[in-house]
Amino acid sequence: LDSVLGAGGFGITYLAYDTNLELKVAIKEFLPTELAVRSSDGSIVPISTGTEYDYKWGLDRFLQEARVLAKFSHPNIVTVSRYFEANGTAYMVMNYESGVSFSQMLRRLAQPDEELLMRIILPLLDGMHAVHMAGFLHRDIKPPNVLVTHEGRVVLLDFGLTADLASAQTERQVVGTIGHMSPEQAAGEAVSTASDWYSVGV
Repeated sequence: LDSVLGAGGFGITYLAYDTNLELKVAIKEFLPTELAVRSSDGSIVPISTGTEYDYKWGLDRFLQEARVLAKFSHPNIVTVSRYFEANGTAYMVMNYESGVSFSQMLRRLAQPDEELLMRIILPLLDGMHAVHMAGFLHRDIKPPNVLVTHEGRVVLLDFGLTADLASAQTERQVVGTIGHMSPEQAAGEAVSTASDWYSVGV
């Protein structure tokens, strides 16, 4: 492990070096701070018996995200090479992509021109089409989840809210990010591929 790339409410992403492949990788650790803590031996444990169910549910979703991503080999979708359980939690090993998120770009350039937008949106649409053709919905399209690498390649990140199409059409709960969701998604109604396209438009 080299350093921490980022940390949020659901986990920590580390920069690491794969000594077998001799290349940099990113390792995402499931650690929802509202539900669990790191114990003295380094393992992750639920904060209390009251959070244990939600922690296990979240861990299952994290592993589901890893399994979904491991199915893809697409230039515009983050690549997961492996995932595993250890220390009471789970990890996914991803290709390390250096660059900036679209949200970081927008902070520097609040009104990007059409040419820049097309260089970002068209590859994003290619990635989304591959996700949909595989039978999944992303459900959390937003600028922080779109990475533009230093080489100019656009990569869709964070599949933590991904669901298969059948489940997404029967699930009745609000899943996504306020301000980026379609009306039906915000209402907790059945969603479809159109819901992801709406979020791309936002």
